[in-house]
Amino acid sequence: QVQLVESGGGLVQPGGSLRLSCADSGVTLEYFAIGWFRQAPGKEREGISSISSIDGSTYYADSVKGRFTISRDNAKNTVYLQMNSLKPEDTAVYYCAAELAGFGGPDFAPDYWGKGTLVTVSS
Repeated sequence: QVQLVESGGGLVQPGGSLRLSCADSGVTLEYFAIGWFRQAPGKEREGISSISSIDGSTYYADSVKGRFTISRDNAKNTVYLQMNSLKPEDTAVYYCAAELAGFGGPDFAPDYWGKGTLVTVSS
């Protein structure tokens, strides 16, 4: 029933902005903590942000803190990742993931994954 779909990836210049979306047609995402991960070619997967379903608290990895913002629009059953001041090193496939327990945070443990959307930051 959980079918996470990411959208919003594409090509952007350094210093630019992009907004990623994570939506689901089978479940109500407000009951899940939602996190974003990314993986660049030849590099390890990195958890970059999450938002709790319990209290709405957010987490950001040091690599994106101050530049990225995670948010929810429950009316649209969608979670967003606003990415500003993008750098070439942000280039990666970005994945949305859902945790039923709802805690999120740095120990976010996904139960479900989307298929990813590619973000390329280049001039």
